[in-house]
Amino acid sequence: MAQEKILICDDEEGILNYLKKLLQSQGFAVETFCCGGDLLRRLQDGEPADADLLLQDVRMPDMDGISVLREVKKLRPRLPVIIMTAFGTIDAAVETIKLGAYDYVTKPFPKEKILSVLKNALEKEALLQENRALKSELGKPILQESIIFRSTAFREIYELTLQVAASEANILVLGESGTGKELIAGAIHYNSHRKERRFLSINCAALAETLLESQLFGHVRGAFTGAVTSQKGLLEEADGGTLFMDEIGDMSLSIQAKLLRVIQERDFIPVGATKAKNADIRFVAATNKNLEREVREGRFREDLYYRLNVINIPLPPLRDRKEDVEPLALHFLKKYSLRMKKAVTGVSPEALHLLLGYDWPGNIRELENVIERAVILARSAQITAKDLPIWRKQPESAVRREVALVSLENVERDHIERTLAGTGYHKSRSAEILGISRKTLDRKIVEYSLSIPS
Repeated sequence: MAQEKILICDDEEGILNYLKKLLQSQGFAVETFCCGGDLLRRLQDGEPADADLLLQDVRMPDMDGISVLREVKKLRPRLPVIIMTAFGTIDAAVETIKLGAYDYVTKPFPKEKILSVLKNALEKEALLQENRALKSELGKPILQESIIFRSTAFREIYELTLQVAASEANILVLGESGTGKELIAGAIHYNSHRKERRFLSINCAALAETLLESQLFGHVRGAFTGAVTSQKGLLEEADGGTLFMDEIGDMSLSIQAKLLRVIQERDFIPVGATKAKNADIRFVAATNKNLEREVREGRFREDLYYRLNVINIPLPPLRDRKEDVEPLALHFLKKYSLRMKKAVTGVSPEALHLLLGYDWPGNIRELENVIERAVILARSAQITAKDLPIWRKQPESAVRREVALVSLENVERDHIERTLAGTGYHKSRSAEILGISRKTLDRKIVEYSLSIPS
């Protein structure tokens, strides 16, 4: 595997030497620059894939860090950038986040802090690259073999998905977290006449209201503090295609009203603009909430509910489609054994018995996490019972009894704790598997008093 290359730009020689020595000791290739001009010339002359991350000081002798970042993002829009800042320039560092920097660290920083931020940034970019590669292969309709199932319950869902895909109706996908709602949304898009246009998605629960509005509607230059350039929103990017809106039940009433206008009038106004833009979009929304109850209690607009719920597709939880556990487990086994370059090719009968006996409160997402963890721990060509989480020690009846008789809060706490342990307490990876934001995960860790090894 090729070394990941880190570029460092700072006018302090001591910082450059310290970081170079530290990162080289961690197996990274490192290039250093003492001014922004040298860095930009290097990016102009180099190949697009010859750098994996940039560590940049917010203050430069020849040009300020914000100007450098703007130019970096023009030359390498996908290059992750971490800003280094002294305490007194935190406001400037926050400004760089708005311009596309991944994160910032405050000087002086312990080596554990900078290494953790670097690792998170590189892992996120690796996931984005994998996602882009997968999306590049999605120019053809999603066929039956692309959605893994064996059960009659899910076959009916799949057939309904294909039937409604050909229509122009907005779709509401209902189901617990981790049941595959985005996969169904993708199947709807790629089996529709819109398949040649873009399929975009957004998690409405992961973003603050103002950021969600900007992401959806876009904004013009000067619309708010930090809006130094105009930015297209997902509504404009998805024109002619499909927009999947996950966790629609968490959208504020203010944004709901604006979305209703888009659906009814087929146009929208970017933040700070005065002129409307056309929006030919098919909406697929999803939620794990009871929207009828949300409407009754005044948290969700009734008119928007009926606009979105032209057709609804209810996804059964994995515990109600146990026939699908084995083919899904084998699918994830193949995926992660290839990714980790491990010759793990099967599941032992004892391990399969445990997988089939568990009730999967986290659904398919939890199953994938368990199989990924098992592939990491496997010492033979088969996943065994020893490679599974703590509940492997319980008989099937005990597992069922535990899931059936504990509160939802305890189930959630246990599931979060297992996921954290399965990822080696990597918060960003755990949040992704759980389908929640990093901020929500941090709040849950505090709420449930979970201990995180240092």
